[in-house]
Formats: sequence, C-alpha cells, structure tokens
Amino acid sequence: MTKMIRSLAEVAAGYDAVFCDLWGCLHNGKAPFPAAVAALRAFRAGGGRVVLMTNAPRPFSAVERQLNTMGVPQDAWDLIVSSGDAAQAAMLQGAVGRKVFHIGAVKDEPFFSEFPGDMAALAASQPAIERVGMLDAEGIVCTGLADDQTETPADYRAQLLLGKTRGLPMLCANPDIVVDMGEKRAYCAGALAEDYANMGGEVLYYGKPHPPIYDLARRRMGLDDPRILCIGDGIATDVQGGIAEGLDTLFITGGIAADRFGPDPANPDPALLEEWLAVQRLSPTWAMPYLA
Repeated sequence: MTKMIRSLAEVAAGYDAVFCDLWGCLHNGKAPFPAAVAALRAFRAGGGRVVLMTNAPRPFSAVERQLNTMGVPQDAWDLIVSSGDAAQAAMLQGAVGRKVFHIGAVKDEPFFSEFPGDMAALAASQPAIERVGMLDAEGIVCTGLADDQTETPADYRAQLLLGKTRGLPMLCANPDIVVDMGEKRAYCAGALAEDYANMGGEVLYYGKPHPPIYDLARRRMGLDDPRILCIGDGIATDVQGGIAEGLDTLFITGGIAADRFGPDPANPDPALLEEWLAVQRLSPTWAMPYLA
C-alpha cells in the first residue's frame, strides 16, 4: 500500500540517489518550485546524488540551458539524463535508418545537431543522419508537435497515415502524452506515437517508462548497486518505469493528475488516491502532494 509522506527528508536516508522528473515536480515549464529545489539541495547535502531524468526530446545540454534560463540552481542536481539522449544514441546507431523524416518543433533542432558528452564519439563513428521528406525516408523521428501551443494530434493524422502506409518505423523521443506548461496543457511526441501505434505503425520508445533511459542514467551515475528512488507525477512514466526497474517510487499527486484526488491539490484525499491507483494497477512506494 502506498504511504503518504510530507517531505523527501522523511525517507531520504534509505536512498543513495534519486531519479527526479522535471515537469510537474521541479518546475512548471516557466519557473522552478522553491520547495522542490530546497528538497533536492538537502538530499545532496546529505550525501545523495540527484539525477534529473526527463522525457524532454533534446540532449541534456539543451535541457541544462533551459533550466538555467528558468532559474533552476545548478547545485540542486548532479546529472541530467534525457529521453533525447537515449533516443539520439538509437538514431545514430540506425534504429530507424539513416534517412529520416522529422516531426517536431524548431526548439528540438539540437536533437540532430548537438551531441554532448558521450554522444560525440558515437556521432563521429557513424555515417551521417540525413533528414528527408516522408516519401524518401527510411524512418520517422518524432520529437513532438511543430507547434504544441496551437496544434493537436488530429492535425497529423494524414501525415501519420502516409508513414504507416509506407511501413516506416517511428522513433519516439518523448513518450509523454501531455505536459502542463504553466496553466496550459500541451501535447507531446507520445501522443503522436500512440496514434501511430493505433494505426498499426511500429514505434520505438527510449524515454520513461522504457529501459534505455534508466540504463543510460545508471551508466552515467557510475555507482555500484545504488539504492534509487524514482520521483515523478507521471503514473504511466515515472512510476510505471521505476517499478519495472525494481526501484522504489515517489508519486507527486499535485502534478498532472491533481484533479483526480479532490479539490485541494495540497491535501489529496487518501481514499480517492488509493481508488485511482487500484484502477492504474500500480502501487508507488510513497506519495506526496508536491516535492518538498
């Protein structure tokens, strides 16, 4: 049974590292949450390692720039591991061919041009990836919608049908379905990938809850058999992924599913939470309203 807690400090002594989600946990897409920043700083001060694990479809260097612009202090974390990192590696290794059609926004351009850290050697050792039109492509790389402020997955139905008809595999660089940007909810690459799969198309995933991003995080962290706590507000990504990896999980109820647990996000109804978790068939180790 999931136990409600009020602070990360209550359970911190049991873990060597945390894999912490960004959107809905550390920030809202526009500004950091001060209590979450303080909690991660305190965890690090106690000797813990903080890995920011995000389904952002960009390399970690681009995510770091975004966090700096947003005002997230660098002493709140040790490493950043993104879905974009894991998906980049797969693309460079030819997972969907070397001629690819890109579905995504201008802000995702670093996925094709920026290969930081351990990706640089991999990129140098492989033939170049060529971005082409759908009719010339061997596969699709989906990093998101071209304009997630105005578009919906319905706008891509014809494009996806063409890809499916041609039998193109899709590399999904962000398995998230939606994300909250301040007060606005926007669709992510996972929504397009879900539609593509429902059409019968082949989709390859590399972010949470799928293993590649966890494997990459463990390699970069470099600890022997660490005790890891996965923190996030995504039941089907952060929690499901952590449980599948055999790790403890901390579910943030005040994030994307906040309206499921009563009118006051700061005080979720325990009965509603347990009922909802039973429907999800997932049982996080811990739960709390907001990371603090």
